Amino acid sequence: MTTDPPTHRPRPQQATARVVAPRGAPGKTPPSNRRGALRSPHADTDALVVEHLPFAAKVAANYARRTGHPREDLEQLAAIGLIKASRRYDNQRPGRSPNHFIAYARPYVNGEITHYLRDKGFLISVPGRWRELHARGQKLLREGTAAHEIPERLGITIDRWAEICQACAVRVVAMAVSADEELGG
Repeated sequence: MTTDPPTHRPRPQQATARVVAPRGAPGKTPPSNRRGALRSPHADTDALVVEHLPFAAKVAANYARRTGHPREDLEQLAAIGLIKASRRYDNQRPGRSPNHFIAYARPYVNGEITHYLRDKGFLISVPGRWRELHARGQKLLREGTAAHEIPERLGITIDRWAEICQACAVRVVAMAVSADEELGG
């Protein structure tokens, strides 16, 4: 029984990594490279959004107060507007100051909220005074005021209250379009 000597197979060549020290203080690792984390391509724009979230909350609260929509929902829409604005904002342009971003972002924030309100709003144009009276009347109802007392408490006639209720009850309803309807069949 003869045994052949073991044959030596060379290992495949492995690439060697070249370690380069970061610029700056010796021995210090920049925050973006700690624990192997990579810096997001949107880190600067995300920081801009986080910095200006109080502005978005203020705009959303103003719309919520005027429309009666939940503030939290409108704050999310305002944040989406901030994100869109931050991704398009060029802070390298000459003459850009830190406060310039708010002026740039305001149309995006307002636009997101107003598009939502347009889509979820009234089908017919209801005067603002009527919407306000309707909201006050609904609040009185929730507080336990009898329905027949509402017009008197609001300082309007029963007929006007009925007209306001009818106008404010009409809402846009989004309907799903089936494939047959979409194709005209």
